[in-house]
Amino acid sequence: MSKELKKEAMSRFVDFINTADGQLAKELISPEAVFHVPGRAEPMRGPEGYLAIIGMMRSGFPDIQWALDELILDEDKVAARFTMTGTHRGTFFGVPPTGKPIRVKAINIYHFLNGQIVEEYGQPDLLGLMQQIGALPPQ
Repeated sequence: MSKELKKEAMSRFVDFINTADGQLAKELISPEAVFHVPGRAEPMRGPEGYLAIIGMMRSGFPDIQWALDELILDEDKVAARFTMTGTHRGTFFGVPPTGKPIRVKAINIYHFLNGQIVEEYGQPDLLGLMQQIGALPPQ
């Protein structure tokens, strides 16, 4: 997969995570894909697993949006740095809604095969997020 195709796939992936479009999920994510999610003992799998991840984030932050800040492209991998923004309007990890805005960085590594994502290692700044919603004291 060329660098240009990976850039295009990541642009479409950002559209997917910002809209939770099921059709884009099926196009971009392999049915066998594995997503390693912080705080979960077992990975999520396939397009449905990724839609569940987005659903969990949207349940706490209904207006959440991801902006792609940087891409590093390799042969079959992409490293992406994102900024997530949203407003805490629903319970998130047991924390009731506070109405506080969040601005959180994340770095994810994606593995591609045949033009689809087959694996992701996601690392959002959950400590910073929990501090921003008042669940933990600021540093």
